[in-house]
Amino acid sequence: MKTSTSLWLATAALGTLAAVGYGAWTAGMNAGMTMGTPQLAPTGTGAASASPQDPSTWTITQGFEATERHMREGLKAGDLDPVTGLSILNYHDPMVPGKNFDAPGKSPFMDMLLVPRYAGGKAADASGVTVSARTQQNLGLRTVEVTEGRLDSAVSVAGNVAWNERDQVLVSARSMGFIERLHVRATQDRVSAGAPLADIYVPSWVAAQEEYLAVARMAEQDPQLVSLRDAAAQRMRQAGMSPAQIQRVVRSGSLQPRFTLTAPLGGVVTELMVSEGTTVMPGMALLRLQGTGTVWAEGQVPESQAAQLQPGAEVSATSPAAPGQTFTGRLQALLPSVDPATRTIKARLELANPQGRLVPGMFVQMRFANPSAKNVLLVPSDAVIHTGQRSVVMLAEGDGRFSPVEVRAGREAGDQTEILQGVKLGQKVVRSGQFLIDSEASLNGFLARLTPAPEPASEKPAASQPMTHQTDAQVEAVDGDTVTLQHPAIPALKWPAMTMDFQLPPADQRPKDLSAGSAVHIEFEMRDGDVPQITRIEPAAKGAQR
Repeated sequence: MKTSTSLWLATAALGTLAAVGYGAWTAGMNAGMTMGTPQLAPTGTGAASASPQDPSTWTITQGFEATERHMREGLKAGDLDPVTGLSILNYHDPMVPGKNFDAPGKSPFMDMLLVPRYAGGKAADASGVTVSARTQQNLGLRTVEVTEGRLDSAVSVAGNVAWNERDQVLVSARSMGFIERLHVRATQDRVSAGAPLADIYVPSWVAAQEEYLAVARMAEQDPQLVSLRDAAAQRMRQAGMSPAQIQRVVRSGSLQPRFTLTAPLGGVVTELMVSEGTTVMPGMALLRLQGTGTVWAEGQVPESQAAQLQPGAEVSATSPAAPGQTFTGRLQALLPSVDPATRTIKARLELANPQGRLVPGMFVQMRFANPSAKNVLLVPSDAVIHTGQRSVVMLAEGDGRFSPVEVRAGREAGDQTEILQGVKLGQKVVRSGQFLIDSEASLNGFLARLTPAPEPASEKPAASQPMTHQTDAQVEAVDGDTVTLQHPAIPALKWPAMTMDFQLPPADQRPKDLSAGSAVHIEFEMRDGDVPQITRIEPAAKGAQR
């Protein structure tokens, strides 16, 4: 009994070991088969969401494969690629930059497929550049957010004070006479309203006054002569006497051959045309009085800001000659002329001058209010690059990537510029003084400075010459100035072996027997937006690899 039990236990142990061994062998075989056979990731959304691919790391061949997949799955620009998890921006030919297409397919320029470009990816925009953190520090790049607020568009200009020409009076003689006394002796004398200016003796008034006084005495005794008295008074008015002077004759009952000119307003004598003893004639100008209650201030307003100003707009002004005092007034007019040298328009303001503190020639700083201010998108003015044809900002997309974005700039005040179109609230733009560039060529130079330097090729060309490349090729067809070549891979350009078109050099620089099937050696350079340009073509050496 004991022996049979031991035999049964041994048999069970051998069976267990056999089962475990078979299971281990099966698992090992499956693992080996799994390791030896590459597993293809499914193209469904589940696989893409698990581990989306980064298209910025793709080679051109992988880009071709992605285009083939898009053609099979019916994807196009604007669709979401399930493998990358990114939206398809467009398709382009890597050999002909600047030409974009909305659908996948074959390049119209050469025998190869287009490559997809993705929105939001590191290689989304061919015009963008990637700048390392060290390069950003070396260049002094600073970024700021696009903010929203009220543009302080109050216009501030400097100007000079001038007399208000609408507040002046020319004092003239009303009758022939003689100046017996002048109460003002020189120009720039200040006078108050009603102050005496000159005493004038008028001989022609004596006869008219004597006639009136005689008729008036007779009219007191004979009421029928009242009409004659009124006619005599009318003749005094015709002689140039004012109603006040006539009343003085009537009240006093005596001759008044002299009269005193008084100032019709308070101000300054700006012109004095007579002296004591001068004979004056009717209508002759004696002196000019300038009022000082208000003055003009004329300043040069940039024509870009003149559109914000309207006649009647409120203005405040300060002057070093009156520290601590603010003068208020209104914009009287924008004069219809532009200074071609400074591109400014002269604005004429009327300022209150209650104490006569402001006089011509004084310097004033004027500020126009802008009550219609509203919230707008704002960026620092030095973040906007004006190329002459458009305005551009460098948009910071994160991870050290920057791309130029065209914007429509509005008003500018202080160090802020209003952005009407092109950016959104919260986006970051580059702010740096050295990027204030006013031409397209300068903008391209800026992008070139930001772009990392290319890896050195096998043959480094001269700095002043375009980058050229060399390869052996076989002629497939010749069509005028274009030749179709089949060439091997070109590592310097990361090109696979392909068949594509090239632009031929002038006819006197080509082999005479160039035709389909010819083996050639070419030197070419890339051209933006066009097929590569062959700069040198010659028959290939015998035995050269094609």
